[in-house]
Amino acid sequence: MKLQDQIDLNKLPRHLAVIMDGNGRWAKQKGLFRTMGHEKGTKAVREIVEACTELNISYLTLYAFSTENWNRPKMEVDLLMKLLVSSLKKEIDTLQENNIKLNAIGNLESLPKKVHKELIDVIKKTETNDRMTLTLALSYGSREELTKTIKEISHKVKNNLISPENIDETVINNHLYTRNLPDVDLLIRTSGEHRISNFLLWQIAYAELYFTETLWPDYTKTHLFEAIINYQNRERRFGKTSEQLKE
Repeated sequence: MKLQDQIDLNKLPRHLAVIMDGNGRWAKQKGLFRTMGHEKGTKAVREIVEACTELNISYLTLYAFSTENWNRPKMEVDLLMKLLVSSLKKEIDTLQENNIKLNAIGNLESLPKKVHKELIDVIKKTETNDRMTLTLALSYGSREELTKTIKEISHKVKNNLISPENIDETVINNHLYTRNLPDVDLLIRTSGEHRISNFLLWQIAYAELYFTETLWPDYTKTHLFEAIINYQNRERRFGKTSEQLKE
Protein backbone atom coordinates (compact mmCIF):
# COMPACT_ATOMS: atom_id res chain seq x y z
CA MET A 1 0.00 0.00 0.00
CA LYS A 2 1.31 3.43 -0.93
CA LEU A 3 2.02 5.80 1.93
CA GLN A 4 -0.59 8.29 0.73
CA ASP A 5 -3.24 5.55 0.76
CA GLN A 6 -2.64 5.06 4.50
CA ILE A 7 -3.88 8.57 5.23
CA ASP A 8 -7.39 8.86 6.65
CA LEU A 9 -8.93 11.69 4.65
CA ASN A 10 -11.49 12.21 7.42
CA LYS A 11 -8.81 12.98 10.03
CA LEU A 12 -6.65 15.49 8.21
CA PRO A 13 -5.30 18.54 10.04
CA ARG A 14 -7.44 21.48 9.03
CA HIS A 15 -4.56 23.89 9.53
CA LEU A 16 -0.99 22.75 8.91
CA ALA A 17 1.93 25.04 9.75
CA VAL A 18 5.57 24.49 8.78
CA ILE A 19 8.82 25.97 10.08
CA MET A 20 10.98 25.51 6.98
CA ASP A 21 14.44 25.15 8.48
CA GLY A 22 17.79 23.92 7.17
CA ASN A 23 18.40 25.70 3.87
CA GLY A 24 21.77 27.07 5.00
CA ARG A 25 22.97 23.79 6.46
CA TRP A 26 21.89 21.92 3.33
CA ALA A 27 24.06 24.23 1.23
CA LYS A 28 26.99 24.06 3.65
CA GLN A 29 26.95 20.25 3.61
CA LYS A 30 27.26 20.36 -0.17
CA GLY A 31 29.96 23.04 -0.22
CA LEU A 32 27.58 25.60 -1.73
CA PHE A 33 26.70 29.18 -0.85
CA ARG A 34 23.80 29.51 1.63
CA THR A 35 21.83 31.26 -1.08
CA MET A 36 21.76 28.03 -3.11
CA GLY A 37 20.00 26.36 -0.19
CA HIS A 38 17.28 28.99 -0.24
CA GLU A 39 16.79 28.54 -3.98
CA LYS A 40 16.48 24.77 -3.56
CA GLY A 41 14.07 25.37 -0.70
CA THR A 42 11.58 27.03 -3.03
CA LYS A 43 11.19 23.71 -4.87
CA ALA A 44 10.27 22.02 -1.59
CA VAL A 45 7.64 24.71 -1.02
CA ARG A 46 6.12 23.95 -4.40
CA GLU A 47 6.01 20.21 -3.67
CA ILE A 48 4.42 20.59 -0.24
CA VAL A 49 1.81 23.05 -1.50
CA GLU A 50 0.98 20.56 -4.24
CA ALA A 51 0.69 17.71 -1.72
CA CYS A 52 -1.60 19.71 0.56
CA THR A 53 -3.77 20.58 -2.42
CA GLU A 54 -4.04 16.90 -3.37
CA LEU A 55 -5.13 16.03 0.17
CA ASN A 56 -7.55 18.97 0.34
CA ILE A 57 -5.96 20.48 3.44
CA SER A 58 -7.75 23.78 3.94
CA TYR A 59 -5.01 25.93 5.47
CA LEU A 60 -1.24 25.81 5.05
CA THR A 61 0.98 28.38 6.78
CA LEU A 62 4.70 28.60 6.01
CA TYR A 63 7.24 30.43 8.17
CA ALA A 64 9.07 32.16 5.34
CA PHE A 65 10.88 35.07 7.04
CA SER A 66 10.94 35.98 10.71
CA THR A 67 11.44 39.35 12.38
CA GLU A 68 14.81 38.01 13.56
CA ASN A 69 15.87 37.12 10.02
CA TRP A 70 16.45 40.81 9.30
CA ASN A 71 19.64 40.40 11.36
CA ARG A 72 21.18 38.05 8.79
CA PRO A 73 23.86 39.27 6.34
CA LYS A 74 22.44 41.88 3.95
CA MET A 75 23.37 39.85 0.88
CA GLU A 76 21.38 36.88 2.14
CA VAL A 77 18.37 39.02 3.08
CA ASP A 78 18.44 40.73 -0.34
CA LEU A 79 18.48 37.36 -2.09
CA LEU A 80 15.59 36.07 0.02
CA MET A 81 13.55 39.12 -0.96
CA LYS A 82 14.40 38.64 -4.67
CA LEU A 83 13.47 34.97 -4.40
CA LEU A 84 10.15 35.92 -2.86
CA VAL A 85 9.31 38.31 -5.69
CA SER A 86 10.36 35.88 -8.43
CA SER A 87 8.46 33.01 -6.78
CA LEU A 88 5.28 35.07 -6.50
CA LYS A 89 5.48 36.02 -10.17
CA LYS A 90 6.28 32.47 -11.20
CA GLU A 91 3.58 30.78 -9.10
CA ILE A 92 0.60 33.09 -9.68
CA ASP A 93 -0.73 30.93 -12.53
CA THR A 94 -0.35 27.77 -10.45
CA LEU A 95 -2.22 29.37 -7.56
CA GLN A 96 -5.06 30.35 -9.89
CA GLU A 97 -5.22 26.97 -11.61
CA ASN A 98 -5.42 25.17 -8.27
CA ASN A 99 -7.87 27.63 -6.72
CA ILE A 100 -5.41 28.58 -3.95
CA LYS A 101 -5.82 31.83 -2.05
CA LEU A 102 -2.59 33.57 -1.01
CA ASN A 103 -2.51 35.23 2.38
CA ALA A 104 0.31 36.86 4.36
CA ILE A 105 0.85 37.62 8.04
CA GLY A 106 3.46 39.70 9.79
CA ASN A 107 4.73 43.27 9.73
CA LEU A 108 4.30 43.50 5.96
CA GLU A 109 4.98 47.23 5.91
CA SER A 110 8.61 46.48 6.82
CA LEU A 111 9.12 44.57 3.55
CA PRO A 112 10.89 46.30 0.64
CA LYS A 113 8.40 48.25 -1.49
CA LYS A 114 8.83 45.99 -4.52
CA VAL A 115 8.23 42.87 -2.44
CA HIS A 116 5.23 44.41 -0.69
CA LYS A 117 3.69 45.51 -3.99
CA GLU A 118 4.10 42.10 -5.64
CA LEU A 119 2.76 40.34 -2.56
CA ILE A 120 -0.37 42.50 -2.32
CA ASP A 121 -0.92 42.11 -6.06
CA VAL A 122 -0.97 38.29 -5.85
CA ILE A 123 -3.12 38.39 -2.70
CA LYS A 124 -5.72 40.51 -4.51
CA LYS A 125 -5.67 38.36 -7.63
CA THR A 126 -6.30 35.18 -5.63
CA GLU A 127 -8.66 36.54 -2.98
CA THR A 128 -11.74 34.72 -4.32
CA ASN A 129 -10.03 31.31 -4.52
CA ASP A 130 -11.36 28.90 -1.92
CA ARG A 131 -9.78 25.46 -2.27
CA MET A 132 -6.93 26.21 0.11
CA THR A 133 -5.51 29.25 1.90
CA LEU A 134 -1.73 29.44 1.65
CA THR A 135 -0.36 31.85 4.24
CA LEU A 136 3.19 33.17 4.17
CA ALA A 137 4.54 34.42 7.48
CA LEU A 138 6.80 37.30 6.43
CA SER A 139 8.66 39.61 8.78
CA TYR A 140 6.66 37.69 11.34
CA GLY A 141 7.33 37.24 15.03
CA SER A 142 4.75 36.01 17.51
CA ARG A 143 5.94 38.31 20.30
CA GLU A 144 5.65 41.30 17.96
CA GLU A 145 2.17 40.13 16.99
CA LEU A 146 1.07 39.79 20.62
CA THR A 147 2.58 43.16 21.54
CA LYS A 148 0.69 44.79 18.66
CA THR A 149 -2.50 43.06 19.76
CA ILE A 150 -2.17 44.23 23.37
CA LYS A 151 -1.55 47.80 22.21
CA GLU A 152 -4.62 47.78 19.92
CA ILE A 153 -6.90 46.36 22.60
CA SER A 154 -5.51 48.79 25.21
CA HIS A 155 -6.21 51.69 22.86
CA LYS A 156 -9.81 50.52 22.43
CA VAL A 157 -10.24 50.12 26.18
CA LYS A 158 -8.87 53.64 26.71
CA ASN A 159 -11.40 55.00 24.20
CA ASN A 160 -14.27 53.00 25.72
CA LEU A 161 -14.66 50.83 22.62
CA ILE A 162 -14.05 47.65 24.62
CA SER A 163 -14.78 46.98 28.27
CA PRO A 164 -11.96 45.19 30.14
CA GLU A 165 -14.53 42.71 31.46
CA ASN A 166 -15.38 41.68 27.90
CA ILE A 167 -11.83 40.83 26.84
CA ASP A 168 -11.69 37.10 26.16
CA GLU A 169 -10.00 34.71 23.74
CA THR A 170 -12.32 35.76 20.92
CA VAL A 171 -11.42 39.43 21.32
CA ILE A 172 -7.71 38.57 21.33
CA ASN A 173 -8.08 36.31 18.28
CA ASN A 174 -9.83 39.09 16.40
CA HIS A 175 -6.78 41.35 16.81
CA LEU A 176 -4.14 38.86 15.70
CA TYR A 177 -2.64 38.68 12.20
CA THR A 178 -4.32 35.27 11.96
CA ARG A 179 -7.81 36.52 12.76
CA ASN A 180 -9.19 34.80 9.64
CA LEU A 181 -7.44 31.48 10.25
CA PRO A 182 -8.35 28.57 12.54
CA ASP A 183 -5.92 27.40 15.23
CA VAL A 184 -3.04 25.22 14.04
CA ASP A 185 -3.63 21.45 14.27
CA LEU A 186 -0.20 20.22 13.22
CA LEU A 187 3.11 22.10 13.33
CA ILE A 188 6.07 20.59 11.47
CA ARG A 189 9.67 21.73 11.89
CA THR A 190 12.43 20.43 9.66
CA SER A 191 16.22 20.18 10.20
CA GLY A 192 16.27 18.47 13.60
CA GLU A 193 15.82 21.61 15.70
CA HIS A 194 13.28 21.28 18.53
CA ARG A 195 12.25 24.92 18.90
CA ILE A 196 9.20 27.00 18.03
CA SER A 197 11.32 30.08 17.22
CA ASN A 198 8.71 32.72 17.97
CA PHE A 199 6.16 31.23 15.54
CA LEU A 200 2.39 31.34 16.17
CA LEU A 201 2.78 30.98 19.94
CA TRP A 202 -0.89 31.72 20.63
CA GLN A 203 -2.23 29.73 17.68
CA ILE A 204 -0.40 26.46 18.46
CA ALA A 205 -1.74 26.13 22.01
CA TYR A 206 -3.19 22.69 21.21
CA ALA A 207 -1.28 21.84 18.06
CA GLU A 208 0.51 18.53 17.64
CA LEU A 209 4.25 19.13 17.17
CA TYR A 210 6.28 17.06 14.72
CA PHE A 211 10.05 17.39 14.35
CA THR A 212 12.10 15.79 11.60
CA GLU A 213 15.84 15.60 10.94
CA THR A 214 15.26 16.22 7.22
CA LEU A 215 16.58 19.56 5.97
CA TRP A 216 13.98 21.68 4.21
CA PRO A 217 15.44 21.48 0.66
CA ASP A 218 15.20 17.66 0.92
CA TYR A 219 11.63 17.67 2.24
CA THR A 220 9.21 15.82 -0.04
CA LYS A 221 5.61 14.67 -0.22
CA THR A 222 6.67 11.39 1.35
CA HIS A 223 7.98 13.21 4.41
CA LEU A 224 4.73 15.16 4.67
CA PHE A 225 2.63 12.01 4.39
CA GLU A 226 4.70 10.42 7.19
CA ALA A 227 4.05 13.44 9.41
CA ILE A 228 0.31 13.35 8.75
CA ILE A 229 0.10 9.60 9.47
CA ASN A 230 1.98 10.21 12.73
CA TYR A 231 -0.48 13.00 13.56
CA GLN A 232 -3.46 10.73 12.86
CA ASN A 233 -2.13 8.10 15.24
CA ARG A 234 -2.10 10.54 18.16
CA GLU A 235 -4.91 11.11 20.61
CA ARG A 236 -5.92 14.76 20.74
CA ARG A 237 -7.60 15.31 24.11
CA PHE A 238 -7.72 19.13 24.46
CA GLY A 239 -7.52 18.79 28.25
CA LYS A 240 -9.98 15.90 28.52
CA THR A 241 -9.21 12.31 29.51
CA SER A 242 -9.12 9.39 27.08
CA GLU A 243 -12.28 8.04 28.71
CA GLN A 244 -14.15 11.27 28.09
CA LEU A 245 -13.33 11.14 24.39
CA LYS A 246 -14.92 7.69 24.15
CA GLU A 247 -18.22 8.80 25.71
